[in-house]
Amino acid sequence: MRLDPEAASPAHSQAKTEEQIAAEEAWYETEKVWLVHKDGFSLASQLKSEELSLPEGKVRVKLDHDGAILDVDEDDIEKANAPSCDRLEDLASLVYLNESSALHTLRQRYGASLLHTYAGPSLLVLSPRGAPAVYSEKVMHMFKGCRREDMAPHIYAVAQTAYRAMLMSCQDQSIVLLGSSGSGKTTSFQHLVQYLATIAGTSGSKVFSVEKWQALYTLLEAFGNSPTVMNGSATRFSQILSLDFDQAGQVASASIQTMLLEKLRVARRPASEATFNVFYYLLACGDSTLRTELHLNHLAENNVFGIVPLAKPEEKQKAAQQFSKLQTAMKVLAISPEEQKACWLILASIYHLGAAGATKESIEEEAAAEAGRKQFARHEWAQKAAYLLGCSLEELSSAIFKHQLKGGTLQRSTSFRQGPEESGLGEGPKLSALECLEGMASGLYSELFTLLISLVNRALKSSQHSLCSMMIVDTPGFQNPERGGSARGASFEELCHNYAQDRLQRLFHERTFLQELERYKEENIELAFDDLEPATDDSVAVVDQASHQSLVRSLAHADEARGLLWLLEEEALVPGATEEALLDRLFSYYGPQEGDKKGQSPLLRSSKPRHFLLGHSHGTNWVEYSVAGWLNYTKQNPATQNAPRLLQDSQKKIISNLFLGRAGGATVLSGSIAGLEGGSQLALRRATSMRKTFTTGMAAVKKKSLCIQIKLQVDALIDTIKRSKMHFVHCFLPVAEGWPGEPRSASSRRVSSSSELDLPPGDPCEAGLLQLDVSLLRAQLRGSRLLDAMRMYRQGYPDHMVFSEFRRRFDVLAPHLTKKHGRNYIVVDEKRAVEELLESLDLEKSSCCMGLSRVFFRAGTLARLEEQRDEQTSRHLTLFQAACRGYLARQHFKKRKIQDLAIRCVQKNIQKNKRVKDWPWWKLFTTVRPLIQVQLSEEQIRNKDEEIQQLRSKLEKVEKERNELRLNSDRLETRISELTSELTDERNTGESASQLLDAETAERLRAEKEMKELQTQYDALKKQMDVMEMEVMEARLLRAAEINGEVDDDDAGGEWRLKYERAVREVDFTKKRLQQELEDKMEAEQQSRRQLERRLGDLQADSDESQRALQQLKKKCQRLTAELQDTKLHLEGQQVRNHELEKKQRRFDSELSQAHEETQREKLQREKLQREKDMLLAEAFSLKQQLEEKDMDIAGFTQKVVSLEAELQDISSQETKDEASLAKVKKQLRDLEAKVKDQEEELDEQAGSIQMLEQAKLRLEMEMERMRQTHSKEMESRDEEVEEARQSCQKKLKQMEVQLEEEYEDKQKALREKRELESKLSTLSDQVNQRDFESEKRLRKDLKRTKALLADAQIMLDHLKNNAPSKREIAQLKNQLEESEFTCAAAVKARKAMEVEMEDLHLQIDDIAKAKTALEEQLSRLQREKNEIQNRLEEDQEDMNELMKKHKAAVAQASRDMAQMNDLQAQLEESNKEKQELQEKLQALQSQVEFLEQSMVDKSLVSRQEAKIRELETRLEFEKTQVKRLESLANRLKENMEKLTEERDQRAAAENREKEQNKRLQRQLRDTKEEMSELARKEAEASRKKHELEMDLESLEAANQSLQADLKLAFKRIGDLQAAIEDEMESDENEDLINSEGDSDVDSELEDRVDGVKSWLSKNKGPSKAASDDGSLKSSSPTSHWKSLAPDPSDDEHDPVDSTSRPRRRRLSHNYLSDSDTEARPTMETDA
Repeated sequence: MRLDPEAASPAHSQAKTEEQIAAEEAWYETEKVWLVHKDGFSLASQLKSEELSLPEGKVRVKLDHDGAILDVDEDDIEKANAPSCDRLEDLASLVYLNESSALHTLRQRYGASLLHTYAGPSLLVLSPRGAPAVYSEKVMHMFKGCRREDMAPHIYAVAQTAYRAMLMSCQDQSIVLLGSSGSGKTTSFQHLVQYLATIAGTSGSKVFSVEKWQALYTLLEAFGNSPTVMNGSATRFSQILSLDFDQAGQVASASIQTMLLEKLRVARRPASEATFNVFYYLLACGDSTLRTELHLNHLAENNVFGIVPLAKPEEKQKAAQQFSKLQTAMKVLAISPEEQKACWLILASIYHLGAAGATKESIEEEAAAEAGRKQFARHEWAQKAAYLLGCSLEELSSAIFKHQLKGGTLQRSTSFRQGPEESGLGEGPKLSALECLEGMASGLYSELFTLLISLVNRALKSSQHSLCSMMIVDTPGFQNPERGGSARGASFEELCHNYAQDRLQRLFHERTFLQELERYKEENIELAFDDLEPATDDSVAVVDQASHQSLVRSLAHADEARGLLWLLEEEALVPGATEEALLDRLFSYYGPQEGDKKGQSPLLRSSKPRHFLLGHSHGTNWVEYSVAGWLNYTKQNPATQNAPRLLQDSQKKIISNLFLGRAGGATVLSGSIAGLEGGSQLALRRATSMRKTFTTGMAAVKKKSLCIQIKLQVDALIDTIKRSKMHFVHCFLPVAEGWPGEPRSASSRRVSSSSELDLPPGDPCEAGLLQLDVSLLRAQLRGSRLLDAMRMYRQGYPDHMVFSEFRRRFDVLAPHLTKKHGRNYIVVDEKRAVEELLESLDLEKSSCCMGLSRVFFRAGTLARLEEQRDEQTSRHLTLFQAACRGYLARQHFKKRKIQDLAIRCVQKNIQKNKRVKDWPWWKLFTTVRPLIQVQLSEEQIRNKDEEIQQLRSKLEKVEKERNELRLNSDRLETRISELTSELTDERNTGESASQLLDAETAERLRAEKEMKELQTQYDALKKQMDVMEMEVMEARLLRAAEINGEVDDDDAGGEWRLKYERAVREVDFTKKRLQQELEDKMEAEQQSRRQLERRLGDLQADSDESQRALQQLKKKCQRLTAELQDTKLHLEGQQVRNHELEKKQRRFDSELSQAHEETQREKLQREKLQREKDMLLAEAFSLKQQLEEKDMDIAGFTQKVVSLEAELQDISSQETKDEASLAKVKKQLRDLEAKVKDQEEELDEQAGSIQMLEQAKLRLEMEMERMRQTHSKEMESRDEEVEEARQSCQKKLKQMEVQLEEEYEDKQKALREKRELESKLSTLSDQVNQRDFESEKRLRKDLKRTKALLADAQIMLDHLKNNAPSKREIAQLKNQLEESEFTCAAAVKARKAMEVEMEDLHLQIDDIAKAKTALEEQLSRLQREKNEIQNRLEEDQEDMNELMKKHKAAVAQASRDMAQMNDLQAQLEESNKEKQELQEKLQALQSQVEFLEQSMVDKSLVSRQEAKIRELETRLEFEKTQVKRLESLANRLKENMEKLTEERDQRAAAENREKEQNKRLQRQLRDTKEEMSELARKEAEASRKKHELEMDLESLEAANQSLQADLKLAFKRIGDLQAAIEDEMESDENEDLINSEGDSDVDSELEDRVDGVKSWLSKNKGPSKAASDDGSLKSSSPTSHWKSLAPDPSDDEHDPVDSTSRPRRRRLSHNYLSDSDTEARPTMETDA
């Protein structure tokens, strides 16, 4: 969905209805055109010129608004677009891109309050008269994060596009605003910065917020703007606002650089214009304390600077509000009250200097008088200014008026730029007192402005790391006083601003045209842009063109052309230079020459003195400049240079501290560029690049010149912008008063033949909408060359990417390539990889082009790819989010399970705590333990607090040191950068100066040498001339003396006198004759010259006419080329749409074809093929029958011809008949001749039709042959592919068979091993069962024996109670007990052996399980390979289906060919019928011929008839050959059909073989599965047997425990018996010592055994602890075993709980053992 905050989306962006399509078609059918005239353009309909007799180059149109019909030139009409294009968002999307259509679209959009329009890659903004409500914060958030294609044209869209490009490419961006003054550039600048500050935000502290930007804008508007005739608040300086962004895309720091400030506007400005706004704000200040401190309570009546307070009360109130707003803005920008006070003091001092004034004296008087004559006119106001500046009146006066020598010193310091005559002039520029005062005021304001820029950069800078930056450039627009209704000439400052705009326009041209063409040339992309006119930047050359020898000045001016700035710099150093001489030199270089036409020269003379006209914007904006006072402006003013020193030496600390801190800094570059403080790395980089502009080459020497500084400032601006990616915004004025557009003296506007007609100013837009000035808008559109830029954008490839970047970015759209090569695969040939990617993307061929290192795209193609990539990425992210959410849900579930387990554990512990909480020992433990912990925790807390305090103090100390080091490092870095820049400046200056001095010295030496040589030559020639003059005088005197002497001496001198007189007369006559001849020759030469001049005039007129015709043809060619390109682009767009529709159709068809079942389609195809085969066979059989019938007919015809020939011979041999019927025969003969002629004509027609049929048949045969060849080639290629696929499948099948055989062998081996293991397991189980049975029998026997012994022992005890025991009986009991122990130990050993055997069995079962898993893996691998084979078989099946389709197509083609053959056959039958009719006629003719021959008729007719018969026979033969050819064609078709059927059968057989192979593989897989199931079954059986063995083992263990319980009972009884025996034996005191010792030993031994049994029973309390043991009694000997089982009496002492619960546990264990014994007995019986 597109974002359009201005209005709803236009109708063209939606789907068109049938009515709209019909309306557009009707529109284009009527051939609507725009008729261009001087007032605009009008809609008309072009009439068809086929029936009209119009002269060449004329067309007839009918106006739509009144129906008038006019004959106009072709150049005056332009094609019109449909009404759906009236409000297009992009002018480059117009179908017919021409000037009138673009103006019409702009007018319609402006009328609907749509102020922004795309113009290809640029944005076009029409300045509104009122602020529209489309710049709100809500609208900002609508554009946040969007691409350019998703946004409507808006100034926010440009900011978002640049911001997005910066984040994606990490490249610096710049936005350049172009346009005239008052067109809204500064307003757009404000909206751009506000959008970036709002959307991007700031990182950490609020380095650059919206509030700070509003404060900064308020400050710059107050100190840098002033009202002009063209704009109520015009910007009077150029600025670059740089925003540095970090890695997160947030603003890390900001800085601003200013240049080209009109500092002289403070003191001098054009009439009817005001000074800077801040003076009016200060004079309207409402703070009485501040006004008193600044001495502004009583204002002066007049001010030489023209700074007067506002007169209207509402204006004063508004100015006071603006001053309070300015103070608030300064607070926001962290400007302290002292710094603000310093600013107000300087401003007030400037006002008081203007009120003080200066003495008015002429420059001649001041030159003759002393310096002390220059002084203030009103000293009291000067005293106020000196007090505010912190200096005395004498210091202020000397700084302004008395430091003229300082200027001379400066002038002499740069004397290497002067000639030898100028080097002797030690005096500085002679300036009046008022000019000195103005220089001081401008210097003070310049220093103040630079200080404010430094303070602003201080508030905006940050030490955070920045990655890239965005620069926004705002400069004053084109200045033209005549546009504002003023009759004055433009000033020098306005020339500087216009020059800067021209340079930016040239930068736009280089970026849009030259760089693109150069890139196309480098990448070998051929594109023809014949309709693009080359750019002419002559106005830039007029201003700044430098001479190649401009650094070296010779004695005379060089003839090489130089710009106005260089001429000003030269003329300022020449004594007595005037503005008229400056203009003469300028016009000698750039003025119109004799052969130039009007409009070719960018420089024209004006009717006013000291004025000239300069054509800006490619000659569309002619500005009249006045050069009055320009030479004085360009001279060095010492007062301006003294202003910084005066502020630094001020007695007021608030002023001197500010300017002394800046004295050593590089905040100002040569007094021209302000704001070069290094707040971040990027700011330092920008400052370094600007310094390089001023310190390299020519700039190192010329940077002190005021004129050359202007060029260097603009060069620094352009170089800074060129380092980034540029975005251009063109701001146009919609309406202006008094817009001239072109010079009055040289109008180059095209005025058509319809300009004299009474036409309206153009088609008006809808009623109630805003209107605009079409002529003004047309001039701005031509000057910006946006139409050429849009044509370049449409016809070229504006979007381009490097191969590797394009592949990495868009390979997600081709997943099969990624699967094929891997995600991060290394590509050897990137170009080939990109070609594969483009093929997979299925783009239109005309929408992209491959270069040498990058791929180029038409406009919009890359955006569509980006949209597809975003969709694909969103799908992938959706799947990834689903996987992540699933994982998190599972982790949450695990956490809940752990929590549940923890809750249960806590509950169990609480229950145990309830049980032991009343136990005294537990109470004591819980009472004592916390006291110990409290003691420990208090000590630990004290220790930790001490450590924390120490660490905190260390941290504070380290932080303080770190801050100090950071400040020192920042200070040192800035100092190093400043020293480095100064060092490079001085080094470059020294090098340049040394080079210049060397060059100047060489030049002077050469000039002096030449001067000496010329002087010597002059002296020699002068001497020679003097000698010759003396000789001539002497000869004349001698001759005169001789003549006089001869006359006086000789009386006969009359003869000589007569001779002399005659000679004199002859000489006079000769002179007259020569004079007459010379006059005759001169008259003849003049006549011939007049003739030549007439001829030259005629030739010149012819040349002009041909030139005009050439220009008209060139314009026509350009117009036609543009229309052709528009049509071509429209066609390409339609092709792209058709391509997209075809893609969608193909996708739909593929989905639809996949929906059908494969088997049904195959069945239908086979049935259809069978039917077609039957039809073809039937058709072939019918054709064969027809050919046989034709053969029979031809044989009958031949027989008839033979019979006719025989009859003709018979007729020729017959006798003549009666002569009476001769007349009748002649009449019949004439009739027959007429009929024969008719028949000949019919035969000719038949021959023509037959020839056409033959040609059609030949074409059909050629087409059939071509189709057969193509079909055979396709079939061969398919056969090869199928054969390759079959071979590959066979190879893989063989490999699969080999693998299956190997696996089958491995499987058989595993089965054999498994059987062996099962047999071993069965034998072992039998052995175990047998051993278990035997041990059970033995244990039962021992148990019975023990029971019997116990019974005997009981009997003996009973007997002993009655009788005394005997030693023999005790010994027997002891022996029996030892035997029972031995049997128990043997049972334990047997159990251990059984456990070892069970462990072996477990290992064998594990091996079997591993073998089983290996077999399962092999089975899964086989299954995968089976799936792959099935997939390949399916692919082969698809190939077979395609082949069948082609086969069907071939069959259909054959059927069509058969139909054509049927048509030919029908035509042949018709020709046969006609032939039969002709034969019948021939027979009739033959009969008539026979009759005529019999009647003796002339035989010439007969010969003609015979010739016709021969011709018919040849035709019959030709028909026979045609029939044979058709038969051969039918045979070929039949052979082709047989080949096709054979190929189809072969394909079917191959398919059957592959199906059989697939079935065999399926059978093998099924067998493998069955074997695996058998293995699984056997494994289950083995596991079942294992389980049974484990159950048996458990039962044996239970039986063993029951036996142990019985033994324990027996031991207890034996213990009781022993106690009884001891009691009895204690009574016997007379027994022997040996016997008593033996008895004691026996008693102790029995006691130990009983105690061991008791301890063993106490340790094995519960069934769980008994089951956890290994089931074996680990004892080395019976004695040690029973010793280990002895009870520990200490347990009862240390564990009262256990002692209380022990009897219960013993009972439980006894019950468990008894129960297990009862359960184990039936199992053992069943096993037995």
